[in-house]
Amino acid sequence: MIRLKDLTEIICAPDTPTSEILLGLNESVYLFFCVVDSDRRLLGTITDGDIRRAILEGATLNDPASRCMYQNAVSGVLGADEENELHLRSLPFLPILDTENRLLEVLVPAPVVPGLRTALVMAGGFGKRLGEKTRNTPKPLLPIGEKPILERILDDLEANGVQEIFISVHYLAEQIEEFILHRKSAAEIRILREKKMLGTAGALALLPPKPMNPVLVVNGDLITRTDFAALNDFHWRHNHDATIAVAQHEMEIPFGVVQHDGNGMFLGIEEKPLTQHFVAAGIYYLSPEFMALIPHGRRMDMPDLLNSGREIGLRIGLFPIHEYWRDIGRPGDFEAASRDYSAPKSE
Repeated sequence: MIRLKDLTEIICAPDTPTSEILLGLNESVYLFFCVVDSDRRLLGTITDGDIRRAILEGATLNDPASRCMYQNAVSGVLGADEENELHLRSLPFLPILDTENRLLEVLVPAPVVPGLRTALVMAGGFGKRLGEKTRNTPKPLLPIGEKPILERILDDLEANGVQEIFISVHYLAEQIEEFILHRKSAAEIRILREKKMLGTAGALALLPPKPMNPVLVVNGDLITRTDFAALNDFHWRHNHDATIAVAQHEMEIPFGVVQHDGNGMFLGIEEKPLTQHFVAAGIYYLSPEFMALIPHGRRMDMPDLLNSGREIGLRIGLFPIHEYWRDIGRPGDFEAASRDYSAPKSE
């Protein structure tokens, strides 16, 4: 157990912008903040998971910490060591308060969340929507800025501690194999050859042997700065069998939308409204239970796999991405990502 007495780096005011909270979480060893008033009275706590849940409910990064904080956090009392230790067994941290609700210290247990170990990068697609760009080059090897897409994905996985990376290949597979052969990799990287296209989930059946830990699946046509370590922590702490990373997508309806009541009477017109939806971001964290649902050697797409898991009662949660994310499968998105990474500071 760790006893934190210097609270400077883990407290914030209720009006602190959520964007600043995220910056602090990214730079801190501890994945939480305690929200306090001017007298250090505890108002709530906030974690990366709290922020992502608030985003699912419509919050933005411009909102104050009070919009995302958890107001009913369990707290301990100074001097009640036995009771505090009991609480800490089921909590990632425990604020310790005095009789006037002022924050005195925070107890943190020794780390117990397993690390992110295994990933599968799906790199076998034809990339037909990109036309001439992928006629002689597989999509994952197309450059964005100074680096191929695949290099960016592998760098991020290795930076997050992934020790074992599989890459499923099919179209122009030999080019990807050659790229990996000459790359100086920190992780152990192994190629899985799809003799025929197996869909967006079928290649998981090729993993040798059956994994004992969750597998992070990443589409090979993504440019993202998603915090994979935070996804791993989110998955374990919520006891999910699968966690789906989702990104927010906005779309303008190019017409005036007519509002009406149940009797068909006119209520008003909203001109060209924006609709917002959470879309699958091509990043999935799957427990070993999902591997048993994948037929060997047969095509299976990720929606079918996830629906099969839900039907038998497996827990599937959503992890909203607030970091940079682009699917570069379409020419417009590819060019936009290239512009985003044209400046050296984007590297």
